[in-house]
Formats: sequence, structure tokens, C-alpha cells
Amino acid sequence: MIVFDLKCGAGHVFEAWFGSSDDYADQQARGLVDCPICGDRSIDKAVMAPAVGTKTNRQMDVTPAAMKAAMAALAAAQSKALEGSEWVGASFAGRARAMHEGTEDHAPIHGQATIAEAKALVEDGVAVAPLPLPVIPPDACN
Repeated sequence: MIVFDLKCGAGHVFEAWFGSSDDYADQQARGLVDCPICGDRSIDKAVMAPAVGTKTNRQMDVTPAAMKAAMAALAAAQSKALEGSEWVGASFAGRARAMHEGTEDHAPIHGQATIAEAKALVEDGVAVAPLPLPVIPPDACN
């Protein structure tokens, strides 16, 4: 089966299905194709956009070496950003809140927080940001 967008002499555009292009040509030549809106038999093919499907099984054009290099660059940038920052582990949310409220001196820190803790900090106006890569706690490196 094939579908065509057709247009009558009055300007109505409609869709019609045929067994093949030859079937359309045969029916058109015999006057069997008419507009379903006004009945006009002066029918031509309308301009139609081709139906081009997207390819869902397409793989990225990134080589494993390029991906490894990108991850290494990201890790290096994150490591540089954390220089001078103190790992505070699970006490991150409490320490960040204390600094925000002025009960603890401001200092660069990084650590862990649950999603609920992070949302609460943001809602309260505490400036926090997630890190793009996981940070391995210092005590886990032994």
C-alpha cells in the first residue's frame, strides 16, 4: 500500500491509499478518484513531505578512547576545583546550613547529601551544587 496527499481543483487536500503508484494512475485515468469533501474529480498529487523515520538504534560516533579522554579531563577539572576543599562526608548538609546561618565560619567543603537534604538546602537559599563525578572519600583510598 502507498499513501498520497491529493488536492482537488477547489483546493481541498486529503490523503488516499492505493495498492501502488500504478493503481493510483489507473483509477485517476478512469475518473474513480474524487474529493471526499466536495466530490471534485479534478485531482492532482499534492506536495507532501517524505516520511523519514529516525534511526533509534544508531550508536554514538564517539570512540572509547575519546570517551576515556573526556572523562579524564572532567575528573581533572573536578579535582582542581576541589583543591583546598575539605571532605566532610555525610555531615555536608549540616555544615553547609551552619555556614549559611553564620554559626560556622565559611570554608570550601564537599561531601554527601541525600536528595531530600539537597532540596531542603536549595529551598532555604543555601548555595550548593552537585559534582558531575562521584568523589571517593579519603578514608576509602586506604
